[in-house]
Amino acid sequence: MPPHIVGEFCGTLVLILLGNGVVAGVLLAKTKSHGAGWIVITVAWAIAVGCGIFTAKALGAPGAINPVGPLLDMIHGKATLADGCGMILAEFAGAFCAAVLVWLHYWPHWKETDSADAKRAAFCTAPAIRHTPSNFFGEFLGTFALVFIASAIAKATVGHLEPALLGALVWGIGLSLGGTTGYAINPARDLGPRIAHALLPIAGKGHSDWGYAWIPVLAPCLGAVAASFTFKLLVT
Repeated sequence: MPPHIVGEFCGTLVLILLGNGVVAGVLLAKTKSHGAGWIVITVAWAIAVGCGIFTAKALGAPGAINPVGPLLDMIHGKATLADGCGMILAEFAGAFCAAVLVWLHYWPHWKETDSADAKRAAFCTAPAIRHTPSNFFGEFLGTFALVFIASAIAKATVGHLEPALLGALVWGIGLSLGGTTGYAINPARDLGPRIAHALLPIAGKGHSDWGYAWIPVLAPCLGAVAASFTFKLLVT
């Protein structure tokens, strides 16, 4: 299998394993990290991003670990349709498999947890206040910030600092903009685990909230495209 496919699969798997892993640890009952809070979640997601990018790059992939990366590469002619779609599918598959691993890791804690919302949150995002225009704008803006600032980092960074800086960027987005929707800012991060939530035999899991699921898929794609063209406009 081509290294860019393997790398994006493994990098996204690492991202979701560590990212959803911390959410499960904080929200599920009777874990040692139960109730540790938002700061712990955002820190772990930042580390997860850096580790995922390093993993993907080490295996020969670009290190997008987010479908908006291949999407933008296809739009700007940096990737063929076959390569771009292949990486996107690999990222969704990696996210799905990681969600299954998180489910297995916390096996006894699902039955101990009463809240169906907490169980679903260990897989995918949901808004703090359900208001479709605001929720859509929040995911759009968060991803706009991600892509615009990541483009600036890529242009200004020399050496191997980029993954760590991108992790710090995601930490900043989580702290500043993430409290409204849970900052998916990555279609694979949300949809892959949401599908896993729907399919897995999780005790008392409730519904998978498919009525909301389109927002963390479509809004990040549009936010990424807007940010990419804005950055290109400003630097040329």
